[in-house]
Amino acid sequence: MQKMINILNKRAKFDYEILERYDAGIVLTGTEIKSIRLGKASITESFCEFHNGELFVINSQVEEYLYGTHYNHKAKSERKLLLNKKELKSLEKSMQNKGLTIVPLRLYVNEKGYAKMEIALCRGKKNYDKRETIKDRDTKRDIDRVKKSF
Repeated sequence: MQKMINILNKRAKFDYEILERYDAGIVLTGTEIKSIRLGKASITESFCEFHNGELFVINSQVEEYLYGTHYNHKAKSERKLLLNKKELKSLEKSMQNKGLTIVPLRLYVNEKGYAKMEIALCRGKKNYDKRETIKDRDTKRDIDRVKKSF
């Protein structure tokens, strides 16, 4: 049985207000997919940009494959995302709005063995929104603690 690979960007839910979610395929080389299947990837500082009508994820880190030879990949490089043409056009149109960005939320391997990336159209939160999120999280933790004692 194949191990579930699920690499999360926990920082994105704290820093951004998520408006729309999309599942996109990602173009990888042989050693990149092997490293992802081992769980050696990070998407915490990554974001997405359009180049000539194509969507690329920038700053995603996939560590070099341990058993790779001189054909090994670079750890940080641009990787192309695969979406339908209609989805790409709607994302590019909405990116023209001020303050919106595309952020990867999750990198995972589906049941067929393909690497997929869940991306989201997001708007950045203000500092007071972040403080409110922290306050809500703390109150929920306190309530759960009280419920557990009874």
